[in-house]
Parts: sequence; C-alpha cells; structure tokens
Amino acid sequence: MSAPLTIGLVAHDERKAALVGWARAHAAFLADKTLYATGTTGGRILEALPDLNLTRLKSGPLGGDQQLGAMIAEGRLDVLIFFVDPLSPQPHDVDVKALIRMATLADIPLACNPATADLIADGLG
Repeated sequence: MSAPLTIGLVAHDERKAALVGWARAHAAFLADKTLYATGTTGGRILEALPDLNLTRLKSGPLGGDQQLGAMIAEGRLDVLIFFVDPLSPQPHDVDVKALIRMATLADIPLACNPATADLIADGLG
C-alpha cells in the first residue's frame, strides 16, 4: 500500500479566504491526504475543516515557507498549493520565491491559483 499523498498548503493574507473556500470545495479530495500548512493558513483551514489530517508549521514569514521548502528538498512533499497575491508586496518575498523555485526544481505539481489547484485535485483525485 502506498503512502498517502502529502500536500503543502499556503496562502498570502489576501488569498487565505480563497484557499479555505477551495479546501471546502475539495474536502473529499483532501480527506485522505497528509497536509502541511503554514501557521495562519493552517489555522484558518482547520477552523473550517477540523477533521483534516493537517499539521501546522510556523507562520510563513517566521520560517513556515522555509519548512515547506525543506520538505520539498527532502522529497517529503508531493504537491504544493500556494495561493499567491501578485498585487501586494510581501516582506518575505525572498522566501516566497525560494519556495516556488524549490517546487519547480523538484518537479512537483504547483498551483498558485484556484483554477490550477482544481486541475491538480481532479487529476490526482
């Protein structure tokens, strides 16, 4: 039996509600997955879907983005769902770019918006 798919979930402040909405819409897909999320994002998702197998990491600016990047580098993350806000400056932009770079280098599915996340969920569901 293969291990459950491991998914990282993160969203910028202005996109957290969209990620929570996406998670609600795809609750059945997420139900049997191992999930990791940055601190605030994870808290918001667990408020909406408390039965998910979700581990909260540190807040993104306080190292959560780097924790997810390390998981990718170690081959412990299969998918990254990262709803970015392209219109707001991010004080930890270097960490954000590093996380996206790690997902790209590791050749794992990466969704930066709901449309792409839908395709990943449909394709892997």
